Amino acid sequence: MDPLLIVIIVLGALVFVAAMFAVGIYNKLVALRNRFKNAYAQIDVQLKRRYDLIPNLVETAKGYIKHERDTLEAVIAARNAALSANTGAAANPGDPAAMKQLASAEGALTGTLGRLFALSEAYPDLKANTTMLSLMEELTSTENKVAFSRQAYNDSVMAYNTQREIFPSSAIAGTFNFNAAELFVIEKPEQREATKVSFS
Repeated sequence: MDPLLIVIIVLGALVFVAAMFAVGIYNKLVALRNRFKNAYAQIDVQLKRRYDLIPNLVETAKGYIKHERDTLEAVIAARNAALSANTGAAANPGDPAAMKQLASAEGALTGTLGRLFALSEAYPDLKANTTMLSLMEELTSTENKVAFSRQAYNDSVMAYNTQREIFPSSAIAGTFNFNAAELFVIEKPEQREATKVSFS
């Protein structure tokens, strides 16, 4: 066999193996990116449930705490801001700016809900209202589901970001614009605590 032909076959085989290796890395990055987007979709479901519960909670509280209009309006404004931020983040869960905006809006919403719950403590009739108790229980359950979903999302983002940063994946990621994804992290320490709901 001609030595030149052998060299061409060997080089062709090496190019083929390298191409298959690059395709494997590309496919893995796509799978990891889709995994963190799916994980965000689970957060989105829980956040929408939370946003749907809040107006009912405010309406129930309105009849009892008529003199606390500012707090009720602040809760609705924070809910609307969080809903808007969630819409932006849902459109592109990998966008760092959208995720930071969502984390900030969620922190503000948690703070205003905390004020509403603290205020409800001063109104015994409101605390005893079965609708209010039911809504607060649903909200607590939803908050727990959000926390679990956020952890799953952050785990998926960590796996994706790690894969895109290691060599040789980093070369493929850079070539095909696999940008870093942002973790869903609450920045302020006081916002790290879940909304306190008291049934006593």
